[in-house]
Amino acid sequence: MSNVTETRAPYAAAQQDPGRTLGIVGLVLSIVANVVGLIVSIVAYKQSKNAGFENGVAKAGIIVGAITTGLTVIAVVVNVIAVATQLGTVN
Repeated sequence: MSNVTETRAPYAAAQQDPGRTLGIVGLVLSIVANVVGLIVSIVAYKQSKNAGFENGVAKAGIIVGAITTGLTVIAVVVNVIAVATQLGTVN
């Protein structure tokens, strides 16, 4: 009976998505602070893309951030017009 020792290569650690956590933060911020969340989500998406990963959470953060930012801009414009109209009728 021969005593053969088997040598195996150590397992390589699974590569982690560098933008995963940042993508989650970006999605949450997209709801709370639209523009900041949009920017963070874009950064996370680019980090993931450069590392060869697909980051769906960051993509969702970009979509949500863009929509909420657009709605915020529309709301501000409508409010400015409403205030200007009210100020014009007071005089």
